[in-house]
Amino acid sequence: MKTINVAKDFSRYPAGRYKTYGEFCGEAFRERFLVPVMRQDGEQFTIQLDNTMGYGSSFLEEAFGGLVRAGFSRENIQTRMTIESIDNPFLIYEINEYLDQADDAHLERA
Repeated sequence: MKTINVAKDFSRYPAGRYKTYGEFCGEAFRERFLVPVMRQDGEQFTIQLDNTMGYGSSFLEEAFGGLVRAGFSRENIQTRMTIESIDNPFLIYEINEYLDQADDAHLERA
């Protein structure tokens, strides 16, 4: 199983929603790490959130909720992605909320 460690593989200082806000934003994380692994058929993967200096809601919503807007189903994401955080387990709940909200908005438009 592939593990993506945000602090080691991306940045200890993830922040912002879009690339216009900086290179370590949610959009860049989604495009560089999440979308490529989601495009690999059925691969299970883990996101390790610990050892960063924190996460803003805009980063988390864009990185994870953005997966639904990018065309991946909530069910597929949920089946394949495991999120881990010892430092702040609430982040797991928050990310799942963003995924659910993006999925609800997607279903309303369909």
